[in-house]
Amino acid sequence: MQSKIISCLSSFRRQPGLLSWLVVLVLFSSCASTKFVPEKRYLLDRVEITSTQEHFNAAALEPFIRQKANSKWFSLFKIPLGTYSLSGKDSTKWLNRTLKKLGEQPVLYDSVQARLSCQDLLTALQNLGYMHSRVVLHTRVHGRKIDVHYLLDPGVSFLIGSVDHDIRDTAIARLLQDYHWQLKAGSPFTVDHLNEERKAVTAFLNDRGYLRFHKDFIQYNCDTIRGSRNIAVHLVLLPYRANSRSPETLHPRYFIRQVNFLPDENDKLHLRRKVLEDNTALKVGEPFSNTDLQQTYHNFARMAAVRYTNINFREVRDSLLPDSLLTAADTLHRFVDAHLQVSMNKPSSIAFQPEGTNTAGDLGAAASLTYTNRNLFRGSEQLSVELRGAFEAITGLEGYKDQNYQEYSVSTKLAFPRFVAPFLSRSFRRRQTATSELSVSWDLQNRPEFHRRVFSTAWRYRWEEPHHHLKWRFDLLDLNYVYMPWISETFRHDYLDSASNRNAILRYNYEDLFIMKMGLGISYNNGVDAVRANIETAGNLLDGLAHLASFKQNNSGQYTLFNIAFAQYAKFDFDYTHLLKFDRRNTLALHADFGIAYPYGNSTILPFEKRYFSGGANSVRGWSVRGLGPGKFKGTDGRIDFINQTGDMKLDLNAEMRSHLFWKLEGAAFIDAGNIWTLRDYADQPGGQFLFKDFYKEIAVAYGLGLRLNFDYFILRFDFGMKAINPAYDNEREHWAIFHPDLSRDFCFHFAVGLPF
Repeated sequence: MQSKIISCLSSFRRQPGLLSWLVVLVLFSSCASTKFVPEKRYLLDRVEITSTQEHFNAAALEPFIRQKANSKWFSLFKIPLGTYSLSGKDSTKWLNRTLKKLGEQPVLYDSVQARLSCQDLLTALQNLGYMHSRVVLHTRVHGRKIDVHYLLDPGVSFLIGSVDHDIRDTAIARLLQDYHWQLKAGSPFTVDHLNEERKAVTAFLNDRGYLRFHKDFIQYNCDTIRGSRNIAVHLVLLPYRANSRSPETLHPRYFIRQVNFLPDENDKLHLRRKVLEDNTALKVGEPFSNTDLQQTYHNFARMAAVRYTNINFREVRDSLLPDSLLTAADTLHRFVDAHLQVSMNKPSSIAFQPEGTNTAGDLGAAASLTYTNRNLFRGSEQLSVELRGAFEAITGLEGYKDQNYQEYSVSTKLAFPRFVAPFLSRSFRRRQTATSELSVSWDLQNRPEFHRRVFSTAWRYRWEEPHHHLKWRFDLLDLNYVYMPWISETFRHDYLDSASNRNAILRYNYEDLFIMKMGLGISYNNGVDAVRANIETAGNLLDGLAHLASFKQNNSGQYTLFNIAFAQYAKFDFDYTHLLKFDRRNTLALHADFGIAYPYGNSTILPFEKRYFSGGANSVRGWSVRGLGPGKFKGTDGRIDFINQTGDMKLDLNAEMRSHLFWKLEGAAFIDAGNIWTLRDYADQPGGQFLFKDFYKEIAVAYGLGLRLNFDYFILRFDFGMKAINPAYDNEREHWAIFHPDLSRDFCFHFAVGLPF
């Protein structure tokens, strides 16, 4: 073994750099991978599953294989096995124990597990309707390793030839006359389809009073039809039996007699009676519904004031039946009382959070104090008030008197766990899981260059549709008022008024500004695909009022409100992420992000906060934040490029391979592409305008590696990006940076919390 390792190392002694060390580690691990494999045993090196039928997805049955080969980093390198193999056999040494703990023990081939895998695969094929299928096991030994190949021969799939139903409960039989049966003649015959029908019928009956009905009351008798590949399905719904010794009866149907709200351990109901009733989906006098029960749990769980909810049902022996039920003599009616107990969180809390800041080398500190009341009006209304202060010592500024930055802000938010709006019926509000939110904030910033005041207020709604994986946000009204009470003479001379250095975009964003907008957002996430879309418009209502009421106009012909020109624009954003999971350790994340905003009417330039930027930890990671674009613009003055390197349109395309390494450490390899553009041709951003015939030439590309510390509740991310294609330069060496890498020019490091997408 030692000679093999030396041979592996000697062939790479002349390869310099980090890459060669990685190659050495991989080869060293490969050479030593059978170190802990006993005699007459084999290391399971590779497992493959294929099918004799081209269009059959054999990979979908891979979970039925009991033995998998050792895991790989990025689906390529068996580094965990190699790490384990680097250890010695003396377990008393710390280094050996550590390497074994960080690594992965070799998987030894087990012929019994292979045969059981064949049986499981055969059962899975039959459950999919391939009754005459077979599984062939092939093995290939090379040295002390073995490759295993499972070959699936599905044969011909069977179909449902006919379906008949034997409902042995007259009341349920009447209810199922309105049920839409899923099993139909001509459909593929699979066990999953049979089970789905059982679950669907059970859910149907559970929502119509049959509290004690479960899927085991439904059975199937299936027979093949001679001379065909069709199967006759006979569904039997059995009568009710409380236990194996009880006689068969009709299934009892339960109605809600009353709903009782019980106090918590302090013998007090902290929520108003109306709030309790509005969030209880269970209806008195109606049949029990499992959907209503789960909706009730969900309604109370989303309340910030509620810690947990417990609902118990007690059967009531009562001979008094509603008139509507007296004619149904062949139905076994019973009543239950629902007892709902709500346990509350602490009504209020105070949180203090200090933090340190470092902006381009300027050190500072900040602190926030937050008061939260979770049950303000005894309806789980949540009020939060945050006070924040920040200080930063600014260095390197010439011509300014004050060298420090100060910020003070107060923000308050009041959230109602329901729709708060006129003309909404009580039944509508009970059906929706919505939140209404009012927010107000005031922010004071004093910098050496200027003083800035920002007042914001908004009224918005949020609601969700869990069954469809949807979340909605509607900003009914969002007001932002920006006031610049003071700008230093030095800053005004250098950036705003100087004829040689005047910048229209910069100047617009250091004037008083008023934004009145509304917007709609939707997000969808099923764990594999995540989609977010947002649209917002600003100034349209004010523009209509301005024409009707003849608002005053400034020297630029813009309508003003309180002597301030209001912004008018439309903005649309779309974000999509798709995850391809290869195995439990390796996932490929594909991401696309597109945004476009257009100023019109009362505006010719977008407000700075609404403009797009490229580069940074969540964009094209070969560039720093606001270091890329727009288009092929490469900057003219580093002091003001932060405002010039913004645009009206953005495109990001990302592919990231994520792999679990060991412990809490995860790795990533990524390729990013994208840029920003302006929709108009601004003199201060030459080469930044979007032109359909040229934009594809201006897409920047970066590549790199990342390390992540995953602590479940948050992720610390370290990404190392390199420029590959730089559209800001025409010369070959800098444009095609991937062929002429220069760390001092092309490298960019990012630290962030959370995944980029």
